Amino acid sequence: MTQRRTALTSRALTGASVVALTAGAALLPGAGSATAAPASAAATASAARAASAAALVVRLGDRAAGSYYDSSAHRFVVDITDPSAAGQVRRTGAVPRTVRYSTAQLRSVLGTLAQRARIAGTAWSVDPRRDRVVVTVDPTVTGAKRARLNTVVNSLGDKVVMRRAVSAFKPFIAGGDAIWGSGVRCSLGFNVTVNGAPYFLTAGHCGNASATWSDSQGGGEAGQTVDSQFPGTDYALVQYDDASSDHASVVDLYDGSGQQITHAADAYVGESVQRSGSTSGVHGGTVTGLDATVNYEEGSVSGLIDTDVCAEPGDSGGALFDADAAIGLTSGGSGDCTSGGETFFQPVPAALSAEGATLP
Repeated sequence: MTQRRTALTSRALTGASVVALTAGAALLPGAGSATAAPASAAATASAARAASAAALVVRLGDRAAGSYYDSSAHRFVVDITDPSAAGQVRRTGAVPRTVRYSTAQLRSVLGTLAQRARIAGTAWSVDPRRDRVVVTVDPTVTGAKRARLNTVVNSLGDKVVMRRAVSAFKPFIAGGDAIWGSGVRCSLGFNVTVNGAPYFLTAGHCGNASATWSDSQGGGEAGQTVDSQFPGTDYALVQYDDASSDHASVVDLYDGSGQQITHAADAYVGESVQRSGSTSGVHGGTVTGLDATVNYEEGSVSGLIDTDVCAEPGDSGGALFDADAAIGLTSGGSGDCTSGGETFFQPVPAALSAEGATLP
Protein backbone atom coordinates (compact mmCIF):
# COMPACT_ATOMS: atom_id res chain seq x y z
CA MET A 1 0.00 0.00 0.00
CA THR A 2 1.14 3.51 -0.54
CA GLN A 3 2.20 5.36 2.56
CA ARG A 4 -0.83 7.58 2.83
CA ARG A 5 -4.34 7.49 4.14
CA THR A 6 -7.01 6.24 1.76
CA ALA A 7 -9.42 8.81 0.38
CA LEU A 8 -12.91 8.43 1.80
CA THR A 9 -15.95 8.10 -0.43
CA SER A 10 -19.66 7.59 0.01
CA ARG A 11 -20.44 6.37 -3.50
CA ALA A 12 -22.28 3.06 -3.69
CA LEU A 13 -20.64 0.06 -5.34
CA THR A 14 -21.42 -0.84 -8.91
CA GLY A 15 -20.90 -4.14 -10.66
CA ALA A 16 -20.51 -6.10 -7.44
CA SER A 17 -21.09 -9.83 -7.57
CA VAL A 18 -23.33 -9.42 -4.53
CA VAL A 19 -25.55 -6.56 -3.43
CA ALA A 20 -23.51 -5.27 -0.52
CA LEU A 21 -22.22 -2.49 1.67
CA THR A 22 -18.73 -1.43 2.71
CA ALA A 23 -18.42 -1.15 6.47
CA GLY A 24 -15.00 -1.45 8.07
CA ALA A 25 -12.89 0.99 9.94
CA ALA A 26 -9.26 0.01 10.01
CA LEU A 27 -6.59 2.27 8.57
CA LEU A 28 -4.48 1.17 5.67
CA PRO A 29 -0.74 0.70 6.24
CA GLY A 30 1.19 3.86 6.89
CA ALA A 31 -1.83 5.80 8.14
CA GLY A 32 0.28 7.67 10.62
CA SER A 33 -2.12 10.59 10.87
CA ALA A 34 -4.30 8.66 13.28
CA THR A 35 -3.48 8.77 16.97
CA ALA A 36 -3.85 5.75 19.17
CA ALA A 37 -6.60 6.10 21.75
CA PRO A 38 -5.85 4.60 25.16
CA ALA A 39 -7.19 1.15 25.89
CA SER A 40 -10.22 1.07 28.13
CA ALA A 41 -9.56 -0.64 31.47
CA ALA A 42 -13.31 -0.92 31.94
CA ALA A 43 -13.70 -2.71 28.61
CA THR A 44 -10.91 -5.11 29.51
CA ALA A 45 -12.50 -5.87 32.87
CA SER A 46 -15.90 -6.38 31.23
CA ALA A 47 -14.41 -8.80 28.72
CA ALA A 48 -12.86 -10.80 31.56
CA ARG A 49 -16.18 -10.98 33.41
CA ALA A 50 -17.97 -11.95 30.20
CA ALA A 51 -15.47 -14.77 29.62
CA SER A 52 -15.94 -15.95 33.21
CA ALA A 53 -19.73 -15.99 32.82
CA ALA A 54 -19.53 -17.81 29.48
CA ALA A 55 -17.17 -20.43 30.93
CA LEU A 56 -19.59 -21.04 33.80
CA VAL A 57 -22.45 -21.54 31.33
CA VAL A 58 -20.39 -24.26 29.63
CA ARG A 59 -19.64 -25.95 32.97
CA LEU A 60 -23.28 -25.89 34.02
CA GLY A 61 -24.44 -27.53 30.80
CA ASP A 62 -28.21 -28.09 30.77
CA ARG A 63 -28.49 -26.22 34.07
CA ALA A 64 -27.73 -22.94 32.26
CA ALA A 65 -29.06 -20.99 29.28
CA GLY A 66 -26.53 -18.33 28.34
CA SER A 67 -25.26 -15.07 29.78
CA TYR A 68 -25.43 -11.37 28.96
CA TYR A 69 -24.55 -7.90 30.19
CA ASP A 70 -27.36 -5.86 31.75
CA SER A 71 -26.30 -2.31 30.87
CA SER A 72 -28.98 -0.65 33.00
CA ALA A 73 -27.87 -2.51 36.14
CA HIS A 74 -24.16 -2.62 35.12
CA ARG A 75 -23.85 -6.33 35.81
CA PHE A 76 -23.48 -9.68 34.07
CA VAL A 77 -26.39 -12.09 34.26
CA VAL A 78 -26.25 -15.88 33.91
CA ASP A 79 -29.49 -17.64 32.98
CA ILE A 80 -30.01 -20.89 34.88
CA THR A 81 -32.68 -23.57 34.68
CA ASP A 82 -31.70 -25.10 38.05
CA PRO A 83 -32.04 -22.69 41.02
CA SER A 84 -29.45 -24.72 42.95
CA ALA A 85 -26.79 -23.31 40.58
CA ALA A 86 -27.39 -19.76 41.84
CA GLY A 87 -24.53 -19.93 44.32
CA GLN A 88 -22.03 -20.89 41.64
CA VAL A 89 -23.16 -17.92 39.58
CA ARG A 90 -22.80 -15.45 42.44
CA ARG A 91 -19.29 -16.68 43.19
CA THR A 92 -18.23 -15.53 39.71
CA GLY A 93 -19.57 -12.03 40.45
CA ALA A 94 -22.56 -12.45 38.12
CA VAL A 95 -26.26 -12.44 38.98
CA PRO A 96 -28.35 -15.61 38.49
CA ARG A 97 -31.71 -15.53 36.70
CA THR A 98 -33.92 -18.59 36.57
CA VAL A 99 -35.39 -19.21 33.10
CA ARG A 100 -37.39 -21.92 31.37
CA TYR A 101 -35.26 -23.06 28.43
CA SER A 102 -31.71 -24.40 28.61
CA THR A 103 -28.85 -23.81 26.18
CA ALA A 104 -29.36 -27.30 24.76
CA GLN A 105 -33.06 -26.67 24.14
CA LEU A 106 -32.40 -23.37 22.36
CA ARG A 107 -29.61 -24.89 20.27
CA SER A 108 -32.02 -27.62 19.26
CA VAL A 109 -34.29 -24.87 17.93
CA LEU A 110 -31.38 -23.51 15.87
CA GLY A 111 -30.84 -26.98 14.44
CA THR A 112 -34.49 -27.29 13.43
CA LEU A 113 -34.45 -23.90 11.75
CA ALA A 114 -31.24 -24.76 9.88
CA GLN A 115 -32.76 -28.01 8.60
CA ARG A 116 -36.24 -26.77 7.75
CA ALA A 117 -36.20 -23.00 7.31
CA ARG A 118 -33.13 -21.90 5.33
CA ILE A 119 -35.14 -19.36 3.41
CA ALA A 120 -33.47 -16.31 1.84
CA GLY A 121 -34.58 -13.24 3.78
CA THR A 122 -34.56 -14.86 7.21
CA ALA A 123 -32.13 -14.78 10.12
CA TRP A 124 -32.01 -16.16 13.64
CA SER A 125 -29.95 -16.07 16.82
CA VAL A 126 -30.26 -16.91 20.51
CA ASP A 127 -31.11 -13.96 22.75
CA PRO A 128 -30.39 -14.95 26.38
CA ARG A 129 -32.12 -11.79 27.59
CA ARG A 130 -35.40 -13.25 26.31
CA ASP A 131 -34.45 -16.91 26.79
CA ARG A 132 -35.70 -17.39 23.26
CA VAL A 133 -34.49 -17.77 19.68
CA VAL A 134 -35.30 -14.61 17.73
CA VAL A 135 -36.26 -15.20 14.09
CA THR A 136 -36.18 -12.13 11.87
CA VAL A 137 -37.98 -12.07 8.52
CA ASP A 138 -37.46 -9.45 5.83
CA PRO A 139 -40.08 -8.09 3.36
CA THR A 140 -39.02 -10.49 0.58
CA VAL A 141 -40.38 -13.52 2.46
CA THR A 142 -43.94 -13.81 1.18
CA GLY A 143 -46.40 -16.38 -0.16
CA ALA A 144 -45.27 -20.01 0.02
CA LYS A 145 -41.96 -19.08 1.65
CA ARG A 146 -43.71 -17.24 4.47
CA ALA A 147 -46.20 -20.10 4.91
CA ARG A 148 -43.32 -22.57 5.17
CA LEU A 149 -41.54 -20.40 7.72
CA ASN A 150 -44.70 -19.98 9.79
CA THR A 151 -45.22 -23.74 9.86
CA VAL A 152 -41.71 -24.35 11.20
CA VAL A 153 -41.86 -21.54 13.73
CA ASN A 154 -45.29 -22.58 15.00
CA SER A 155 -44.00 -26.10 15.58
CA LEU A 156 -41.37 -24.70 17.96
CA GLY A 157 -43.88 -23.01 20.25
CA ASP A 158 -42.83 -20.20 22.54
CA LYS A 159 -39.13 -20.99 22.23
CA VAL A 160 -39.21 -18.64 19.22
CA VAL A 161 -39.98 -14.94 18.90
CA MET A 162 -40.65 -13.48 15.44
CA ARG A 163 -39.81 -9.95 14.29
CA ARG A 164 -39.77 -8.07 10.99
CA ALA A 165 -36.78 -6.46 9.29
CA VAL A 166 -37.41 -3.07 7.70
CA SER A 167 -35.68 -4.00 4.44
CA ALA A 168 -34.14 -6.99 2.69
CA PHE A 169 -31.09 -8.70 4.17
CA LYS A 170 -28.03 -8.20 1.98
CA PRO A 171 -24.28 -8.45 2.32
CA PHE A 172 -22.61 -5.10 3.04
CA ILE A 173 -19.44 -4.72 0.96
CA ALA A 174 -17.75 -2.22 3.27
CA GLY A 175 -14.84 -1.03 5.38
CA GLY A 176 -13.44 1.87 7.39
CA ASP A 177 -11.07 3.16 4.76
CA ALA A 178 -12.13 2.09 1.30
CA ILE A 179 -10.36 -0.59 -0.69
CA TRP A 180 -11.05 -1.00 -4.38
CA GLY A 181 -11.32 -4.25 -6.32
CA SER A 182 -12.42 -5.20 -9.82
CA GLY A 183 -15.62 -3.17 -10.05
CA VAL A 184 -16.29 -3.27 -6.30
CA ARG A 185 -15.54 -1.14 -3.27
CA CYS A 186 -15.12 -2.73 0.15
CA SER A 187 -13.36 -1.83 3.36
CA LEU A 188 -10.30 -3.08 5.11
CA GLY A 189 -11.19 -4.76 8.39
CA PHE A 190 -8.02 -5.33 10.39
CA ASN A 191 -4.37 -5.56 9.46
CA VAL A 192 -2.85 -8.91 10.46
CA THR A 193 0.33 -10.91 9.96
CA VAL A 194 0.85 -14.49 8.81
CA ASN A 195 4.31 -15.91 9.48
CA GLY A 196 5.55 -12.34 9.88
CA ALA A 197 4.22 -11.13 6.50
CA PRO A 198 1.59 -8.36 6.24
CA TYR A 199 -2.00 -9.16 5.29
CA PHE A 200 -5.43 -7.78 6.07
CA LEU A 201 -8.86 -9.25 6.75
CA THR A 202 -12.02 -8.16 4.97
CA ALA A 203 -15.37 -9.79 4.17
CA GLY A 204 -15.50 -13.05 2.25
CA HIS A 205 -18.11 -11.73 -0.16
CA CYS A 206 -15.60 -8.97 -0.97
CA GLY A 207 -12.84 -11.50 -1.54
CA ASN A 208 -15.12 -13.48 -3.84
CA ALA A 209 -15.72 -10.34 -5.90
CA SER A 210 -12.11 -9.39 -6.60
CA ALA A 211 -8.71 -11.08 -6.78
CA THR A 212 -6.76 -7.82 -6.40
CA TRP A 213 -7.15 -4.62 -4.34
CA SER A 214 -6.04 -0.99 -4.45
CA ASP A 215 -6.27 1.87 -1.95
CA SER A 216 -7.78 4.16 -4.63
CA GLN A 217 -10.26 3.74 -7.45
CA GLY A 218 -8.32 2.83 -10.56
CA GLY A 219 -5.05 2.82 -8.61
CA GLY A 220 -2.22 0.33 -8.78
CA GLU A 221 -2.48 -3.08 -7.17
CA ALA A 222 -1.67 -3.09 -3.45
CA GLY A 223 -2.71 -6.61 -2.46
CA GLN A 224 -4.09 -9.93 -3.63
CA THR A 225 -6.88 -12.10 -2.21
CA VAL A 226 -5.29 -15.38 -1.09
CA ASP A 227 -8.33 -16.93 0.60
CA SER A 228 -12.02 -16.11 0.61
CA GLN A 229 -14.80 -17.86 2.53
CA PHE A 230 -18.42 -17.05 1.63
CA PRO A 231 -21.11 -18.28 2.09
CA GLY A 232 -20.93 -20.49 5.17
CA THR A 233 -18.68 -17.95 6.87
CA ASP A 234 -17.74 -14.44 5.68
CA TYR A 235 -14.07 -13.50 5.75
CA ALA A 236 -11.21 -13.08 3.28
CA LEU A 237 -7.45 -12.78 3.67
CA VAL A 238 -5.55 -10.34 1.42
CA GLN A 239 -1.75 -10.29 1.18
CA TYR A 240 0.01 -6.97 0.71
CA ASP A 241 2.30 -6.81 -2.33
CA ASP A 242 4.84 -4.75 -0.38
CA ALA A 243 6.13 -7.03 2.37
CA SER A 244 7.97 -4.13 4.02
CA SER A 245 4.94 -1.85 4.31
CA ASP A 246 3.90 -0.44 7.67
CA HIS A 247 0.76 -2.29 8.75
CA ALA A 248 -0.22 -1.03 12.17
CA SER A 249 -3.71 -2.05 13.29
CA VAL A 250 -5.72 1.11 13.89
CA VAL A 251 -9.43 1.84 13.47
CA ASP A 252 -10.36 5.15 11.84
CA LEU A 253 -12.67 7.16 14.12
CA TYR A 254 -13.41 9.77 11.43
CA ASP A 255 -12.55 12.67 13.71
CA GLY A 256 -8.86 12.84 12.87
CA SER A 257 -7.93 10.17 15.38
CA GLY A 258 -7.76 6.41 15.47
CA GLN A 259 -8.27 3.58 17.94
CA GLN A 260 -5.29 1.29 18.33
CA ILE A 261 -6.23 -2.39 18.16
CA THR A 262 -4.14 -4.66 20.35
CA HIS A 263 -6.03 -7.95 20.48
CA ALA A 264 -9.09 -9.89 19.34
CA ALA A 265 -11.96 -10.84 21.61
CA ASP A 266 -15.22 -12.77 21.51
CA ALA A 267 -18.41 -10.72 21.63
CA TYR A 268 -21.01 -11.09 24.39
CA VAL A 269 -24.70 -10.22 24.41
CA GLY A 270 -25.28 -6.74 25.81
CA GLU A 271 -21.78 -5.54 24.86
CA SER A 272 -21.48 -1.95 23.63
CA VAL A 273 -19.58 -1.93 20.34
CA GLN A 274 -18.66 0.46 17.53
CA ARG A 275 -18.45 0.06 13.78
CA SER A 276 -16.54 2.35 11.45
CA GLY A 277 -17.18 2.50 7.73
CA SER A 278 -16.23 4.55 4.71
CA THR A 279 -19.87 5.31 3.86
CA SER A 280 -21.45 6.05 7.22
CA GLY A 281 -18.51 6.76 9.53
CA VAL A 282 -18.58 5.57 13.14
CA HIS A 283 -21.76 4.18 14.67
CA GLY A 284 -22.34 2.37 17.93
CA GLY A 285 -24.82 -0.12 19.27
CA THR A 286 -25.23 -3.35 21.18
CA VAL A 287 -24.63 -7.04 20.59
CA THR A 288 -28.09 -8.64 20.57
CA GLY A 289 -27.29 -12.27 19.74
CA LEU A 290 -24.53 -14.79 19.10
CA ASP A 291 -24.12 -17.79 16.81
CA ALA A 292 -26.50 -16.05 14.42
CA THR A 293 -27.47 -17.35 10.98
CA VAL A 294 -28.50 -15.04 8.14
CA ASN A 295 -29.89 -16.40 4.89
CA TYR A 296 -28.84 -14.10 2.04
CA GLU A 297 -29.90 -14.64 -1.55
CA GLU A 298 -26.25 -15.60 -2.16
CA GLY A 299 -26.31 -18.29 0.56
CA SER A 300 -26.43 -18.85 4.31
CA VAL A 301 -23.79 -17.65 6.76
CA SER A 302 -23.66 -18.95 10.33
CA GLY A 303 -21.73 -18.27 13.54
CA LEU A 304 -22.25 -14.52 13.24
CA ILE A 305 -22.62 -11.71 15.78
CA ASP A 306 -26.07 -10.08 15.64
CA THR A 307 -26.25 -6.36 16.54
CA ASP A 308 -28.49 -3.30 16.38
CA VAL A 309 -25.61 -1.31 14.85
CA CYS A 310 -26.49 0.30 11.51
CA ALA A 311 -24.53 0.03 8.27
CA GLU A 312 -24.97 1.17 4.67
CA PRO A 313 -23.71 0.29 1.19
CA GLY A 314 -19.96 0.75 1.22
CA ASP A 315 -19.45 -0.61 4.77
CA SER A 316 -18.67 -4.44 4.24
CA GLY A 317 -15.51 -6.10 5.50
CA GLY A 318 -14.85 -3.34 7.99
CA ALA A 319 -14.19 -3.34 11.70
CA LEU A 320 -16.45 -3.96 14.67
CA PHE A 321 -14.53 -3.13 17.82
CA ASP A 322 -14.79 -2.51 21.56
CA ALA A 323 -12.05 -0.14 22.75
CA ASP A 324 -8.77 -1.83 21.68
CA ALA A 325 -10.35 -5.22 20.92
CA ALA A 326 -11.08 -6.45 17.40
CA ILE A 327 -14.52 -8.08 17.52
CA GLY A 328 -15.93 -8.58 14.01
CA LEU A 329 -15.93 -7.95 10.25
CA THR A 330 -19.06 -6.42 8.72
CA SER A 331 -21.06 -9.00 6.79
CA GLY A 332 -24.52 -7.64 6.01
CA GLY A 333 -27.96 -6.85 7.34
CA SER A 334 -31.03 -4.70 6.98
CA GLY A 335 -31.88 -1.01 7.32
CA ASP A 336 -29.66 2.07 7.26
CA CYS A 337 -28.17 4.72 9.55
CA THR A 338 -31.16 7.06 9.19
CA SER A 339 -33.94 4.72 10.24
CA GLY A 340 -31.77 2.22 12.12
CA GLY A 341 -30.90 -1.33 11.25
CA GLU A 342 -29.64 -4.78 12.11
CA THR A 343 -26.12 -5.79 11.08
CA PHE A 344 -24.31 -9.13 11.29
CA PHE A 345 -20.57 -9.54 11.78
CA GLN A 346 -18.11 -12.35 11.19
CA PRO A 347 -16.23 -12.94 14.49
CA VAL A 348 -12.57 -11.95 14.17
CA PRO A 349 -11.15 -14.67 16.49
CA ALA A 350 -12.60 -17.39 14.27
CA ALA A 351 -11.15 -15.79 11.12
CA LEU A 352 -7.71 -15.39 12.73
CA SER A 353 -7.71 -19.00 13.86
CA ALA A 354 -8.76 -20.32 10.45
CA GLU A 355 -6.07 -18.32 8.65
CA GLY A 356 -3.26 -18.79 11.18
CA ALA A 357 -3.10 -14.99 11.47
CA THR A 358 -2.34 -12.64 14.35
CA LEU A 359 -2.88 -8.96 14.92
CA PRO A 360 0.35 -6.95 14.44
